[in-house]
Amino acid sequence: MDLHLLIMIISISQMKEIEVISFDAEGTVVTPDFSQAIWHEAIPAIYARKKGFDLAQAKKCIYEEYNKIGDHKLEWYDIKYWFSCLDLGSPEPVIQSCLGKITYYPEVIEVLSSLADEYKLIIASGTPRELLHFLLQDIESYFVRIFSSVSHYRQLKSPDFYLRICEEMNIMPSQVVHVGDNWQFDFLNSRQAGIRAFHIDRSGNNHQESLSDLTQLKQLLLSPK
Repeated sequence: MDLHLLIMIISISQMKEIEVISFDAEGTVVTPDFSQAIWHEAIPAIYARKKGFDLAQAKKCIYEEYNKIGDHKLEWYDIKYWFSCLDLGSPEPVIQSCLGKITYYPEVIEVLSSLADEYKLIIASGTPRELLHFLLQDIESYFVRIFSSVSHYRQLKSPDFYLRICEEMNIMPSQVVHVGDNWQFDFLNSRQAGIRAFHIDRSGNNHQESLSDLTQLKQLLLSPK
């Protein structure tokens, strides 16, 4: 067993009883394919038709607009904002056209099924609720609550977001484990709130402090304490 995995097992065993397992959505349980299709393919394609641009030119213009906002502002995550800003009409047809891109990572169903027998599972995501509805449609039954920082609290995934989740769940942060793929929003910010945090890195870089998939999380949480 890897040394860093053994260290995490020891750390888990030293904690108070864990009751809630919190998952980020995109990049953690759901692949980025759906979002990539919307933000990087469908929107530029509509923009190209509207402006009479070729696709490459449209993508350049769209990416410049994205970069002006950046992922530390709420507007970045708001699909209605972008369709209004770019004068593209309603986002609903685009969302519907991309639903076939929704894919879960191979281990997700088995891991959720196993953990749901022992813990309360929740989603703590920065994705707006209207998109989470589609992203989680085939696995939503595993979760007792779904929280969107953007839709429910009008904020990014700050330490306060995680504390507010704990308050709503009537649970101490020390009784929660959160796992996600964003080092700042998922790992550092939840840890700052007092939650036991795990970073998942599916890139294969084998970062010493990161899980490579959710199977490792299941092994940690279901190991005898």
